[in-house]
Amino acid sequence: MYKIIELKYVEEYKFWIRFNDGESRVIDFRNLIGMGISAKLLDIEYFKLAVVDNGGGIEWPNGFDFCPNYLKEFVGIAETTN
Repeated sequence: MYKIIELKYVEEYKFWIRFNDGESRVIDFRNLIGMGISAKLLDIEYFKLAVVDNGGGIEWPNGFDFCPNYLKEFVGIAETTN
């Protein structure tokens, strides 16, 4: 199982993420948020409040989260940086 070990806000709806296998990538979340519980994340200041949760995923204060395995293997939204 993958885990996120480092998370940094880049710009707009993008985070730079480092996984526990050493790979890092920039992920653009813009097309992954905006409906239901994730609508609050369209407020960029709220979007920036993401943290790495205890399971190694990304979580926001309202409980919306992303599984690290999903982010690691999702094709088309990630740009590997190493």
